[in-house]
Amino acid sequence: MTGSRRRLLAAAMLVSISCGPPVLADACVPVPHTVAPARLAALSRGFNADGWINGEVPSRELLQQLGRAGMSHVRLPVPAERVMPRFASKTERDATLGVLDKALKQLTALGYSTSVDLHPRERFNRLHKEDPDAALQEMQEAWSGLADVIRSYPANRVFAELLNEPDIDADKWQTEVEALAAFVRKLLPATTLIVGPVNWQRADSLPRFRPLQDPDVVYAIHFYDPMVFTHQAHWDAQDPLHDIIDLPYPIDAGDPKVRAMRQDLQARGATKALGLLDVAIAAARDKPTADRWLAPALQWQQQFARPIIVNEFGVLKAGAPRESRLRWLAEVTAYAREHCWGWAHWELAQGFGLVDRSTGRPDPDVMRALLGPTRPGRH
Repeated sequence: MTGSRRRLLAAAMLVSISCGPPVLADACVPVPHTVAPARLAALSRGFNADGWINGEVPSRELLQQLGRAGMSHVRLPVPAERVMPRFASKTERDATLGVLDKALKQLTALGYSTSVDLHPRERFNRLHKEDPDAALQEMQEAWSGLADVIRSYPANRVFAELLNEPDIDADKWQTEVEALAAFVRKLLPATTLIVGPVNWQRADSLPRFRPLQDPDVVYAIHFYDPMVFTHQAHWDAQDPLHDIIDLPYPIDAGDPKVRAMRQDLQARGATKALGLLDVAIAAARDKPTADRWLAPALQWQQQFARPIIVNEFGVLKAGAPRESRLRWLAEVTAYAREHCWGWAHWELAQGFGLVDRSTGRPDPDVMRALLGPTRPGRH
C-alpha cells in the first residue's frame, strides 16, 4: 500500500523454520475450499517483507526467530514498474528478477512459503486508469519474467499474487483479472494464484467481486479499519490523521481520552481530523470491534466457499497506544483463525513493523497478539 493511497483511503474513511513442513493452521470450522489444505495452512500466518527487493534484506537470524515463533509465510512485494518494459530497462528488470530469485532461494531453504506480490506504484496506476489495455500488456510482460523465476521452486511453496490493490473500476478489473489469471495459469499451471478486489482491497469491496473460474485461487483483502486509529500520527503532516495521537481502541465516545481529544481538535481548529474522528465514533457505536468491518468478506466466503487471506493489516506505531495496538492486532488474527483465513502482517521492520527497533528482534508482545497465547513450536 502506497502512502498516497493511504491518504486517499483516510480521506474516504468511512513450521518451525529450520526444517519440515509448515505448522498447521489453528483449529477452526472450515468451509469447503478449492485450494489444497496444505497450501492454505502455509498461508495461515505471515508477514510482509516490504523493501526486500529494494535492498532491505532481513537477517537470516531474524527470519529464523520468526519461523520458530510460528510464522509460515512471507508476502514479498515486488515493485511492479521494475519488472515492466515500459518503466525499466532489460538490465534493471533482470537485476530485479535476480534479487527475487535469491530471496526465494533463502526463504524456501528456511522452510517458508512465499507469495510473490506484483506491487505497483503511481506510474503504473496512472497507466492502468488511462490505458487499461496497455497496462494489461505490461502486467503480462511482468508475469512472464516473474514466472521464469517462480517455476524453479516447488509449486506448493511459492504463490503468485497478480496485482496489489488494483486502482481501476470494479467491472473493468473483473474482466481484466480473469484474462490475467488465464495468462498466468498457462505460465504456472500448478501454482496457487492470489487476487483481490478494487478499492484498496477492502472487505466491503469483496461482495462486488465474482470468484474466478480457476479453482486454485485465494482471495486477498486488506484491513486497516478504523483508519483514524490505525493511521494516527500519520507521517504526512498535511494528512488530517497527523493531528490525532494516542487515540485508544476500541473507540468509545464516552472514553475520557476520546472526549479530551475531541476538545483538543476543536480548540486547534483541526476540523478535518475532528470529522474523521466523529465518523469513527459513529461507526463504532453498534459494534466497535474488527468483525464489524470484516463481516462483508465473511458473507462473501459463505456464499462462494472460496478461501480468504488478510494479507495486509497493521497499526502505525508512532501514535497508537501500545495496548490498543496489541488489542487490535489480536482481534484481527483471532477473527482470521476463527474463519480459517490466512493473514500476513504489514510489515516487518518499518513504521507498522512487528520488529522492536531497539533490539532488532521480533517484539514479543506483538508476536503474542498475532499468534495467540499458545502456538505449536513456541517456547
